[in-house]
Amino acid sequence: MLAEGSDGQSGTSTTPKDWKEKEGCPGSSLLKDLIPLGTEESAMEVVLKKIWELSDSDQRDPFMVADLGVLAFRHQAFCQALPRVSPFYAVKCNNSPWVLRVLAALGTGFDCASQVELEQVLSLGVAPSRIIYAHPCKPISHLQYAARHGVQLLTFDSEEELTKVAQHHPGARLVLRLWTEDSKSLIRMSTKFGARLELCGHLLKSARDLGLAVVGASFHLGSGCRDPHSFTQAIADCRRVFEMSRGVGHDMSLLDIGGGFPGVEGSEPEFEEMARAINAALAQDFPEGAGIEVIAEPGRFYAASVCVAAVNIIAKKAVLQPGGHRKLLYYLNDGHYGSFRVFFRDRFPRMPIVVKEFCSKPPLFPCTLYGPTCDAFDKLFNEEVQLPELDVGDWLIFPSMGDYSAVMSSTFNGFLPASICYIVGPELRYLRRAQGSELGTGS
Repeated sequence: MLAEGSDGQSGTSTTPKDWKEKEGCPGSSLLKDLIPLGTEESAMEVVLKKIWELSDSDQRDPFMVADLGVLAFRHQAFCQALPRVSPFYAVKCNNSPWVLRVLAALGTGFDCASQVELEQVLSLGVAPSRIIYAHPCKPISHLQYAARHGVQLLTFDSEEELTKVAQHHPGARLVLRLWTEDSKSLIRMSTKFGARLELCGHLLKSARDLGLAVVGASFHLGSGCRDPHSFTQAIADCRRVFEMSRGVGHDMSLLDIGGGFPGVEGSEPEFEEMARAINAALAQDFPEGAGIEVIAEPGRFYAASVCVAAVNIIAKKAVLQPGGHRKLLYYLNDGHYGSFRVFFRDRFPRMPIVVKEFCSKPPLFPCTLYGPTCDAFDKLFNEEVQLPELDVGDWLIFPSMGDYSAVMSSTFNGFLPASICYIVGPELRYLRRAQGSELGTGS
């Protein structure tokens, strides 16, 4: 069943045995790097088949199914909603080689924040011109690597960073990152990065005096931006920086509107509402025909809905509370130190799908979901969630797990990260034909 979530919706029960009579990929095929998906087959069907296979054994390790075809749909949606904005995917969100390969084939740029991310993207044959090194505070060795490999587009927000760039990457094309008012965002980036508007004139002059070229301005409204109109003020501030730059002698032609786009369906505000606010602000301050290139750094928008996670209940406790009410503690084989670290940053719990048959609608109980480690902090949510009574060996499915899951996983306490099964559907066939060896499926 789909347990009641933060959106108040509920669904119906589903069970692995529903797939016993269906033709589908055998268990051995799930071990391959990339699984071709049938025309009528879905990622959820693959998850349920895998659960059914594992349920006949004692080895019920956590796993994810990543549907790479989702990337094509998300790319199309982004480009349709923001036709003037070129996406530079934020590698930190999900750095899977398969995800990066597909996005490279789709033609996105990439936002990298370290030498390792630069190496990973460049190894795919992505041109350095399709990369922005968008970390305002870079280690010298990483900066030198970017210089050696032709990555010229770099962000900065301080005079100290300019001094480093002048010494180690004097041919860089610099983008000045502005401080923004992001108090309505779930995770505020302005507490760590960004130059305030009143300091921008001084930074532009310092760059000029050091012989450095500043070619654009950028900002980032933080993760989980809840006010689409925050873009309006940030874009207007960038216009003022463009005006300052002309007086100092810089020729600015690039605007980077950062990230913060929602990745899960039902988010508030919805992506479409955010896109309308951005388009209106661009039309006001950077009208078409002005010769300004606009880019963004979406991460969650592309990656979140790519992955579905499946976890198993490895232990259970029933606790009797005052008044005779029962509370259930479920211990899962994946948790905060694995795929679910990002959950503590979410405003609302991402409610799971319960994979179990019930004769009738079951009662719900307050439940705490713990991860497998010995750390008491290892739980999925701060708050209790409402779930039916389940048993050891039952499965929970979490959709929209492609963002900040595998990239933040660890092996703390000896628990290995969830394995990932990658699938590709008909929507990417043209990519397989054009770049069969890269996508690993042939023609």
